[in-house]
Amino acid sequence: MTPQFEYSTLAHLQDIQQLGPLLDQCFVNALGSEGAYMNRVGVENFRIIRESEKLVGGLATLDMGQWWGGERVPMTGIAVVGIAPEYRGSGAAIALMQHTLKELYARGIPLSALYPAVQTLYRKVGYEQAGSWYIWEVATNAIGLREQPLPMQPVVPINHQVFHELYQQQARLTHGYLDRYPAIWQGLIQADEKETVYAYFIGTKDQPEGYIIFTQQRTQDGEIIFVKDWVLRTVAATQTFWSFLASHRSQIQRVRWKSSAIDTLTLVLPEQTAKIWSQFRWMLRIVDVVKALEMRGYPSGIQAELHLDIQDKLLDANNGKFILSVANGRGEVTKGGKGELQLDVRELAPLYTSLFSPHHLQIAGKLHGTEKAISAATQIFAASSPAVADFF
Repeated sequence: MTPQFEYSTLAHLQDIQQLGPLLDQCFVNALGSEGAYMNRVGVENFRIIRESEKLVGGLATLDMGQWWGGERVPMTGIAVVGIAPEYRGSGAAIALMQHTLKELYARGIPLSALYPAVQTLYRKVGYEQAGSWYIWEVATNAIGLREQPLPMQPVVPINHQVFHELYQQQARLTHGYLDRYPAIWQGLIQADEKETVYAYFIGTKDQPEGYIIFTQQRTQDGEIIFVKDWVLRTVAATQTFWSFLASHRSQIQRVRWKSSAIDTLTLVLPEQTAKIWSQFRWMLRIVDVVKALEMRGYPSGIQAELHLDIQDKLLDANNGKFILSVANGRGEVTKGGKGELQLDVRELAPLYTSLFSPHHLQIAGKLHGTEKAISAATQIFAASSPAVADFF
């Protein structure tokens, strides 16, 4: 028999007590204290699935925003998707994701993003690769920058509220960056028993031009500085950032920092000494096609029209033909049109984020379109490589 699953919020003490250990087992205690994690995220933001009154899985929903073309688009991040081992392969995970996406659509959420443990599952419900999460590394003695034009001001005690405005200034201009969920901010400044978190304004406290938040770690590869978060708003701030890190070279062998696949910070270094230490692609789901296309920003200098034909096996309202009209950096969507660019809602994600060009998606068999439609889509979705600095 096919299991019948019941989807709900995490409303009862018994469910809370069952979900915590289940997630601990699924993630091999990687969450730390499951109670602390659940409290930080908020119990009300978890969703669970049952079969015959037994809790068999759950996930967390993180309501935040994401910056696309200089505009904030509401986005719900999906985290800690966990299914009890005895129910894996039963369809519980797909059912949990399908119910969650239907709920997000009903709530008017345009986008959803996640970091997949297994891509196959999430592709089945309409997610696709959409952007990068990279960690770069450079040896401190290879930075080669010594001049420090701005002062460094320690922030003690560390309160993430003082960094919000600077972060938002950078995020607004960075394709794919998050308008962070509060728990993400807490994770950036929260230290565990093995580390200390340090934070500095770059420039004066009254008018900082950036900041850096980092830890110092002793690893099997030697001592490293791990930059947990950074914002640099001026040339002087960038120069100061690198010279400050270089000044640790007597005790620290390497620096690691989070950035995009195409990292402009490395352009400042005298030589090509920085290397990618770790890389991962996150996935996006277009939950509401009309809202997602209308709420993001577009290149201000173009005026174009794109006739789309979208297929969505889960959310019926996304099916059909749509006309996207772009002018003055904004988009307007109407139903109908010629359907000159045909694609599944899954393939709309990397087009929407500009991870891949329409031409490359076409030769990969991910979309089909006329020459006119491919040309219009190339203009409309021209943007820098999408990236997120936060793992959730």
